[in-house]
Amino acid sequence: MSDKRMDYKQSEINFQSILADPMQMFANWYDEVQKSGAIAEPYAMHLSTVGVDGYPRSRVVLLKEFNELGYVFYTNYNSQKGKAIAKDPRVCLSFFWDKLERQVIIKGLAEKLSHGQSEEYFNKRPLESQIGAIVSDQSSVIGFETDLSAESKILQEEYKHRKICMPGHWGGYLVKALEIEFWQGRPGRLHDRLRYKLESGRWLTERLAP
Repeated sequence: MSDKRMDYKQSEINFQSILADPMQMFANWYDEVQKSGAIAEPYAMHLSTVGVDGYPRSRVVLLKEFNELGYVFYTNYNSQKGKAIAKDPRVCLSFFWDKLERQVIIKGLAEKLSHGQSEEYFNKRPLESQIGAIVSDQSSVIGFETDLSAESKILQEEYKHRKICMPGHWGGYLVKALEIEFWQGRPGRLHDRLRYKLESGRWLTERLAP
């Protein structure tokens, strides 16, 4: 694969006109990605944690909300990522929007949402997704013969006319950003990199070498 490469030339970061708020810059980039229609799941992001075994681990999760406070996703608290966050809340999020030649890397601290906030989102999920949170004991070892689909269908029939209560082991996290880096691909590997760092309650900006 040594000969596989692309030359990026779609856009650039204007370092002479930098927004003071990185959350607004993220919102602008995300809006551009959505409007482009080029990315099937622009809300898909890599979540990296430090596992209970001390090794870093990354997986793709779905961003469900972002605001001035941070970035929200939902999961099983007993999963590998849930246990990792319980031990060490330092996490990293990253988005790669290849068709726009852009990447965003977010370093921050994850904290659980309130029960009410998680429940409000859970009640909006499709029935199949609500059932999935009950059927799957996420990250646990199960038998090769286990038929989760069959279990799901049984519960879907059982709860067809009944409300499903959110499991106590399921809910959301808010990742509060401490650093946000915006990466724009440029020709000749001379990529634009803009980093925001939160210091004493203020966002400081830095340009990084490619």
